[in-house]
Amino acid sequence: MRAPAFWWKPAPDVLAHLLSPLGALYGAVVARRMEQAGERVGARVICVGNFVAGGAGKTPTAIALAHELIKLGQTPFFVSRGYGAQAPVTTPVVVDPATHDAANVGDEPLLLARVAPAIVCADRVAGARLAVARGASVIIMDDGLQNPALAKDFRIAVVDGVVGVGNGKCIPAGPLRAPLGAQLKQVDCVVVIGANAGSDLMGAEAKASGVTVCRARLTPDADAAARLRGARVFAFAGIGRPEKFFDTLSSLGADVAGVCAFADHHTYSPAQLAELQAQADEMGATLITTEKDRARIGSACAIDVLPVSLESEEPGLFARLAHAALTGQRFKA
Repeated sequence: MRAPAFWWKPAPDVLAHLLSPLGALYGAVVARRMEQAGERVGARVICVGNFVAGGAGKTPTAIALAHELIKLGQTPFFVSRGYGAQAPVTTPVVVDPATHDAANVGDEPLLLARVAPAIVCADRVAGARLAVARGASVIIMDDGLQNPALAKDFRIAVVDGVVGVGNGKCIPAGPLRAPLGAQLKQVDCVVVIGANAGSDLMGAEAKASGVTVCRARLTPDADAAARLRGARVFAFAGIGRPEKFFDTLSSLGADVAGVCAFADHHTYSPAQLAELQAQADEMGATLITTEKDRARIGSACAIDVLPVSLESEEPGLFARLAHAALTGQRFKA
């Protein structure tokens, strides 16, 4: 399902105001849930989540954090609910990219498992317990900021710098899962990814709440970027904001002959993939998508991919985040 366009307007429109009472009720319920004490499992838990519904860059942030924890001699495990799998994963599953696909475990866990062991389960406590039993010294929750079941020792909220928190209203009036002020009380750091034109409201409230705001950017793989310069491509993506991917390709100098956007975590049918390939062939272009989409498609189709990684705009940001998360010290930029 794609987020309604009116959610991302800088100010609430008429429809957002009409839905505000429902949003206020929904947000109040979620805010109360976030205050509940969770269960501890014997390892420190770092949560990488976001304030809004939809993608913001949680998975690249979790991966960057895991790399730093490994450098510190830690054994991180990812725990995810496996959003996007065809059926809820009710028993903890250790992800094996060689045997699992997105239909089994979701697309993001397949990317996470390339870096460190990843466990998928709708019951995050059960997933975390298995991680500890398998030797995890620290657990990284991919999403789950609003879920109180598992106690969190350090909480990072990721924000898309272009759209920020949209119109500042709660679902269904806007994209927020709970009032921004209530959520800021539950986080230790905010990481804004990309241009910050849409994050002014969030930045002002974060500063008032004493929460540190850091900035990072998604950087395309250098070899892929060089290969795409001047290349004619037909791009498609089913992520939170597909236009981010399309704009990145254009900024790299690719000749973007056409684009096709799908909802986040979209499951591609063989017929859809064949149609996309036919459109690309007709335009004399190479079909290209994101790593997250490629994880859902599998390796059978000949589709190019643009890998990206998260880089901080402040020296040593993720190393300092990892240290603060492990020691329990207050994080400051």
